Amino acid sequence: MTTLIDAVELTRALIRRPSVTPADAGAMDVVEETLRSLGFACRRMRFGEIENLYARYGTARPNLCFAGHTDVVPVGDAAAWSQDAFAAEVVDGVLIGRGAVDMKSAIAAFAAAAAKAIADGTVSGSISFLITGDEEGVALDGTKKVVEALLAEGEVIDHCVVGEPTSSETFGDMVKVGRRGSINVEITVEGVQGHVAYPQRAANPAPVLIRLLAALQARPLDDGYPEFQPSNLEVTWIDVPNTATNIIPGVAKARLNIRFNPGHTGASLAGWIEAEAAKAAEGFEGRITVTPQISGEAFLTAPGPFTDVIATAVREAAGREPELSTSGGTSDARFIRALCPVVEVGLVGRTMHQVDERAPVAEIRQLQTVYERLIALYFARFS
Repeated sequence: MTTLIDAVELTRALIRRPSVTPADAGAMDVVEETLRSLGFACRRMRFGEIENLYARYGTARPNLCFAGHTDVVPVGDAAAWSQDAFAAEVVDGVLIGRGAVDMKSAIAAFAAAAAKAIADGTVSGSISFLITGDEEGVALDGTKKVVEALLAEGEVIDHCVVGEPTSSETFGDMVKVGRRGSINVEITVEGVQGHVAYPQRAANPAPVLIRLLAALQARPLDDGYPEFQPSNLEVTWIDVPNTATNIIPGVAKARLNIRFNPGHTGASLAGWIEAEAAKAAEGFEGRITVTPQISGEAFLTAPGPFTDVIATAVREAAGREPELSTSGGTSDARFIRALCPVVEVGLVGRTMHQVDERAPVAEIRQLQTVYERLIALYFARFS
């Protein structure tokens, strides 16, 4: 007989493992032991210093996957917390701890929902878990590498649910059916250092960088895209490493980020920035180097049977119709989309990454109910 799982107690056990990226601190062991006890075949997939786990119950299709991460962001000012950030204390019905919202509670809730489905005999296919320890970090040795390995092996995942905290103001008011893409760009302008009184003997990189950034910001990227908000470019860092008042600097640097909708690709935006840099370099006795890093492309899981299952599960368990949104930042869904359609469903994200990150116990249990309905509806629809 399958043992049922208390989602709140499992969340507390996970929080008590201080798995600040890239440390695992035994968090993945807790997940693996829990899933093995339910009959899942578990594979640890370590890349670099990152612990990852792929676990599957059953061998038949359809394969419904839950994806999430055990790693968390640093505590910050520990003294500002009302409770120890890793003690997982419940105060007045609220669980306080790093990872309570983002997103150890979702892992626990889906494990508890899977245990219930297995006990009830309603899994007419497979349930799998793709859990990483590298979502809050650089995300190079986590889900990205696991997805690449699963694709190479021919592993088939039909649909995926990611447990990120997607609700906006009230539990169940929003799920994510897509995300904007993200590209980071570093720009280095190298000139010729010299004395400010003799500019003819120098090549000041600062005005060149200023003109380039102004040109980039002057272009409206778009007015939006169906289901997506407009793309935006933000300058995130500028540095001219010069401590003297009478020296023309030899170098100037900047970084920027663009969050973009499907009207663009990372490559097209990188090409545009490089073209603008080439214009800015005309007549300049120096060099401009553009170094782009594409974090992920924009994607959308189109409305259809899978999104209907998600919305129905939320409506039946939470009592409200969720908005199907593409707002917010990026998540590991950007990698999973290479395997299958993906939707994100989770708690209210208001306190994620904050001091006293917290989740009401009642909402963790409600999330488990959403996942229970989701699993039942999924296999009824796709088996």
